[in-house]
Amino acid sequence: MTDRLSARFAACAAANRAALVTFVTAGDPDLETSARVLRALVKGGADIVELGMPFTDPMADGPAIQAGNIRALGHHMKLRELLEMVRVYRLEDNDTPIILMGYFNPVLSYGPERFAADAAAAGLDGTIIVDLPPEEDAELAPYLQASGLHMVRLATPTTDAVRLPKVLGGASGFVYYVAVAGITGTASAATTDIAAAVARLKAKTKLPIAVGFGIKTPDDASAVARHADGVVVGSAIVSLIGAAAEARANDLPEQVEAFVRSLSTAVHGARKEAAQ
Repeated sequence: MTDRLSARFAACAAANRAALVTFVTAGDPDLETSARVLRALVKGGADIVELGMPFTDPMADGPAIQAGNIRALGHHMKLRELLEMVRVYRLEDNDTPIILMGYFNPVLSYGPERFAADAAAAGLDGTIIVDLPPEEDAELAPYLQASGLHMVRLATPTTDAVRLPKVLGGASGFVYYVAVAGITGTASAATTDIAAAVARLKAKTKLPIAVGFGIKTPDDASAVARHADGVVVGSAIVSLIGAAAEARANDLPEQVEAFVRSLSTAVHGARKEAAQ
C-alpha cells in the first residue's frame, strides 16, 4: 500500500513549505455537493484532506462544524456513504492523502476491524479519532496497523511532559497539535505559543506536526506555516459551506475552491516571505 501521507509531507518538506490540511464534514450540505467540494479542496491547493464523520454529538467542535454535522445527517450521510465517496474519488486521484476525522461511536457501531479493512479498501490513509485516548485505542489501533492506516494522535496545550510520551507512542502519519484549549472555530493561539509548542513536540518525535483549531484566515495560516509542518483549516471552510448552502448558491464548490486557493497561496509562500 502506498503511504500517501508520508510522501506528501516529505514532498512539502523538500519544497521548504508547510502542507495545507483542509477539513470538511462528509455529506455537507448533501452527498452530491460534498463530492464536488472534495474535488474543489484539492483543486484549490489542499495538500491533505480531512473528512469528518457526521455524528450527533461532536463534543470537540464549535457551532460551525456542529451545523455541518446536522446538515449532513439531515441528508442521511453515514459512514458507509463516506467510504463510498472516497472510493469513487480515488478513481481520479490516487495521490492526495485523505484522513477520516471524528468520534469513535460510528466506528464502534460499524465494527473496528471491518471499518479498518473497508477504509483501507476505499482509499483512506488514516484516522483522527478525537475521543479515543491512547489508553483505550487498543480497540482500534491493531486493526488500523494491520490495514496499513495511520493513527494520528492529538496533542494540546495541556499535554504535559508526563502525558506526552503516551500520546506519541503508537502515533503515526503526523501529530495534530490543537492550538487552543476548547472547541473548534473559537479563539486563536498566539504565534509565539504555537512556535514554542511545535518546537517542544519536535524535540520528542520525528513525525510532522500539523497545527489546527482557530486558524481562520490566510494571514492566520501563513503565520502558523512558518513554524509547523502542516496547517489545518476547518471551521472557516465549513462556515463558508453553510452560508452558501443557506443562500442556495449554485457555485458553492467554486466558492470553496477560491477560499482554499487563498489559504494555499498563504501557506505555501509563508517561509519564503519570512526569509525576505
